[in-house]
Amino acid sequence: MRWCNPQETPPAHLLEVGCGPGKATLPLARMGFRITAVELGDALAAEARHRLVEFADVSVITSSFEGWEPLTGVSFDLLYAATAWKWVDPEVKYAKAAALLAPSGHLVVWNADHAMPVGFDPFFTEIQKVYEEIGEGHDGPWPPPSLEVQPDPMASEFDASGHFAVIGTKLYVWSLRYTADEYIALLDTFSGHIAVEPAKNEHLYQEIRRYLAARPDGRLTRHWSAVLTIGRRL
Repeated sequence: MRWCNPQETPPAHLLEVGCGPGKATLPLARMGFRITAVELGDALAAEARHRLVEFADVSVITSSFEGWEPLTGVSFDLLYAATAWKWVDPEVKYAKAAALLAPSGHLVVWNADHAMPVGFDPFFTEIQKVYEEIGEGHDGPWPPPSLEVQPDPMASEFDASGHFAVIGTKLYVWSLRYTADEYIALLDTFSGHIAVEPAKNEHLYQEIRRYLAARPDGRLTRHWSAVLTIGRRL
């Protein structure tokens, strides 16, 4: 594929699906790529435009991916989605992605998930008891299997689509520290927690504060993981 090369004009044209506020868009824009970003949410699209205002070759379009069509004759070298691909209609997304890509174009997808590597913070085992009390326990064994030994479900999805061949996957794991208030604010952004009855969340959050208040620094360590899946259009 045609990446951004100082000796080549124009640079590769990228299509981002579900750009949100433009966090993943910004570093690619700084590298000089031409980017068309599609975002369903009005407020998120407006925030992305504000963040990317200095980049003339980046445009943010308010639309669903399923309902959006580029100008006639426009194709893309790379289509990518950062934590948004799972929300796109499975009956549409792979066929449409392939149709929008140039021959041998690439599809790149990644998601951010909670990771449980060896030595993960015991807080998460302790707090599982509270989740079970409120009827929101984890499905399956605890702790869940390490990501290193699990197959990449996105790679299987790529293969099953019939439109893409997987050419690479890579697992990234990192950790962040949170106070009780910071972690509760994070949980309030998760769809699963948003759907829980307020009284159940209130009890859970009280217990989170109680557990962390007993720690000298009042913080927990949460590990995150992202599996990068790269496919080439067939």
